[in-house]
Amino acid sequence: MVRVLFVCLGNICRSPMAEAVFRKQVEEAGLKDQISIDSAGTGHWHIGKPPHEGTRSLLDRYDVDYAGLKARQVKEEDVTRFDYILAMDADNLSQLHALAGRQTTGEIARLLDFVPDSNVADVPDPYFTGNFDEVYELVNEACSRLLTYICDREQL
Repeated sequence: MVRVLFVCLGNICRSPMAEAVFRKQVEEAGLKDQISIDSAGTGHWHIGKPPHEGTRSLLDRYDVDYAGLKARQVKEEDVTRFDYILAMDADNLSQLHALAGRQTTGEIARLLDFVPDSNVADVPDPYFTGNFDEVYELVNEACSRLLTYICDREQL
Protein backbone atom coordinates (compact mmCIF):
# COMPACT_ATOMS: atom_id res chain seq x y z
CA MET A 1 0.00 0.00 0.00
CA VAL A 2 1.34 3.41 -1.03
CA ARG A 3 0.57 6.09 1.58
CA VAL A 4 0.13 9.76 0.62
CA LEU A 5 -0.25 12.70 3.02
CA PHE A 6 -1.18 16.27 2.05
CA VAL A 7 -0.18 19.00 4.50
CA CYS A 8 -1.15 22.66 4.86
CA LEU A 9 -1.38 25.09 7.76
CA GLY A 10 -4.76 24.37 9.37
CA ASN A 11 -6.01 21.31 7.44
CA ILE A 12 -9.33 22.93 6.54
CA CYS A 13 -8.73 24.42 3.07
CA ARG A 14 -5.88 23.23 0.86
CA SER A 15 -4.86 19.83 2.21
CA PRO A 16 -8.40 18.43 2.61
CA MET A 17 -9.15 19.72 -0.89
CA ALA A 18 -6.08 17.88 -2.19
CA GLU A 19 -7.02 14.76 -0.22
CA ALA A 20 -10.55 14.72 -1.66
CA VAL A 21 -9.45 15.52 -5.23
CA PHE A 22 -6.65 12.94 -5.16
CA ARG A 23 -8.97 10.33 -3.64
CA LYS A 24 -11.40 10.83 -6.54
CA GLN A 25 -8.59 10.56 -9.10
CA VAL A 26 -7.25 7.41 -7.43
CA GLU A 27 -10.71 5.83 -7.38
CA GLU A 28 -11.30 6.73 -11.04
CA ALA A 29 -7.96 5.07 -11.87
CA GLY A 30 -9.07 1.91 -10.07
CA LEU A 31 -6.28 2.19 -7.49
CA LYS A 32 -8.16 2.79 -4.23
CA ASP A 33 -6.95 -0.56 -2.85
CA GLN A 34 -3.34 0.36 -3.58
CA ILE A 35 -3.09 4.00 -2.48
CA SER A 36 -4.04 5.32 0.96
CA ILE A 37 -4.66 9.09 1.28
CA ASP A 38 -4.80 11.44 4.28
CA SER A 39 -4.26 15.10 5.12
CA ALA A 40 -3.06 17.09 8.12
CA GLY A 41 -2.13 20.58 9.21
CA THR A 42 1.00 21.93 10.82
CA GLY A 43 -1.16 23.97 13.21
CA HIS A 44 -3.61 22.83 15.87
CA TRP A 45 -6.35 25.49 15.60
CA HIS A 46 -8.93 23.50 13.66
CA ILE A 47 -8.47 19.94 14.96
CA GLY A 48 -11.69 17.95 14.56
CA LYS A 49 -13.38 20.49 12.28
CA PRO A 50 -14.66 19.71 8.78
CA PRO A 51 -13.20 21.43 5.73
CA HIS A 52 -13.78 25.18 5.36
CA GLU A 53 -17.12 26.11 3.81
CA GLY A 54 -15.32 27.52 0.75
CA THR A 55 -13.60 24.18 0.20
CA ARG A 56 -16.85 22.26 0.74
CA SER A 57 -18.74 24.50 -1.68
CA LEU A 58 -16.13 24.13 -4.38
CA LEU A 59 -15.86 20.36 -3.96
CA ASP A 60 -19.66 20.10 -4.14
CA ARG A 61 -19.56 22.03 -7.43
CA TYR A 62 -17.10 19.50 -8.90
CA ASP A 63 -18.87 16.49 -7.34
CA VAL A 64 -15.86 15.57 -5.20
CA ASP A 65 -16.73 13.68 -2.01
CA TYR A 66 -15.28 15.01 1.26
CA ALA A 67 -17.50 13.08 3.68
CA GLY A 68 -15.77 12.26 6.94
CA LEU A 69 -12.82 14.61 6.51
CA LYS A 70 -11.83 16.20 9.81
CA ALA A 71 -8.82 18.40 10.52
CA ARG A 72 -5.91 16.91 12.39
CA GLN A 73 -2.40 18.03 13.19
CA VAL A 74 0.58 16.33 11.55
CA LYS A 75 2.39 14.01 13.96
CA GLU A 76 6.03 13.00 14.19
CA GLU A 77 5.19 9.41 13.24
CA ASP A 78 3.58 10.64 10.00
CA VAL A 79 7.02 11.32 8.52
CA THR A 80 7.90 7.63 8.72
CA ARG A 81 4.43 6.23 8.06
CA PHE A 82 3.78 7.95 4.72
CA ASP A 83 5.60 7.32 1.44
CA TYR A 84 4.77 10.72 -0.07
CA ILE A 85 4.22 13.84 2.03
CA LEU A 86 3.12 16.86 0.00
CA ALA A 87 3.31 20.33 1.49
CA MET A 88 1.18 23.13 0.10
CA ASP A 89 3.82 25.84 0.58
CA ALA A 90 7.41 26.53 1.58
CA ASP A 91 6.52 27.16 5.24
CA ASN A 92 4.72 23.80 5.48
CA LEU A 93 7.68 22.14 3.78
CA SER A 94 10.14 23.69 6.21
CA GLN A 95 8.06 22.58 9.20
CA LEU A 96 7.83 19.04 7.82
CA HIS A 97 11.60 18.85 7.33
CA ALA A 98 12.13 20.11 10.88
CA LEU A 99 9.67 17.52 12.22
CA ALA A 100 11.27 14.74 10.18
CA GLY A 101 14.89 15.44 10.96
CA ARG A 102 16.61 12.33 9.66
CA GLN A 103 13.68 10.03 10.39
CA THR A 104 11.78 10.24 7.12
CA THR A 105 11.48 7.12 5.02
CA GLY A 106 9.39 8.73 2.30
CA GLU A 107 9.53 11.65 -0.06
CA ILE A 108 8.72 15.14 1.24
CA ALA A 109 8.03 17.78 -1.41
CA ARG A 110 5.79 20.70 -2.29
CA LEU A 111 2.71 19.63 -4.20
CA LEU A 112 3.44 22.08 -7.00
CA ASP A 113 6.87 20.51 -7.52
CA PHE A 114 4.89 18.07 -9.65
CA VAL A 115 3.85 20.92 -11.96
CA PRO A 116 7.25 22.22 -13.08
CA ASP A 117 5.68 24.49 -15.70
CA SER A 118 3.55 26.29 -13.08
CA ASN A 119 4.22 29.98 -12.59
CA VAL A 120 3.76 29.58 -8.82
CA ALA A 121 5.63 27.32 -6.40
CA ASP A 122 3.21 27.46 -3.46
CA VAL A 123 -0.50 26.72 -3.38
CA PRO A 124 -1.95 30.01 -2.06
CA ASP A 125 -4.00 29.75 1.13
CA PRO A 126 -7.65 30.55 0.30
CA TYR A 127 -8.35 31.02 4.01
CA PHE A 128 -6.57 34.35 3.53
CA THR A 129 -7.05 35.02 -0.20
CA GLY A 130 -10.61 33.71 -0.65
CA ASN A 131 -9.65 32.33 -4.07
CA PHE A 132 -10.79 28.73 -3.77
CA ASP A 133 -11.18 28.40 -7.56
CA GLU A 134 -7.49 29.12 -8.18
CA VAL A 135 -6.51 26.64 -5.48
CA TYR A 136 -8.75 23.96 -6.98
CA GLU A 137 -7.19 24.40 -10.42
CA LEU A 138 -3.66 24.14 -9.00
CA VAL A 139 -4.50 21.18 -6.76
CA ASN A 140 -6.36 19.29 -9.47
CA GLU A 141 -3.47 19.59 -11.95
CA ALA A 142 -0.82 18.77 -9.36
CA CYS A 143 -2.73 15.75 -8.05
CA SER A 144 -3.13 14.40 -11.57
CA ARG A 145 0.60 14.68 -12.18
CA LEU A 146 1.37 13.26 -8.73
CA LEU A 147 -0.77 10.21 -9.51
CA THR A 148 1.11 9.65 -12.76
CA TYR A 149 4.43 10.01 -10.91
CA ILE A 150 3.41 7.53 -8.20
CA CYS A 151 2.06 5.03 -10.71
CA ASP A 152 5.29 5.16 -12.70
CA ARG A 153 7.55 5.02 -9.66
CA GLU A 154 5.59 2.32 -7.80
CA GLN A 155 4.70 0.45 -11.00
CA LEU A 156 0.97 0.53 -10.30
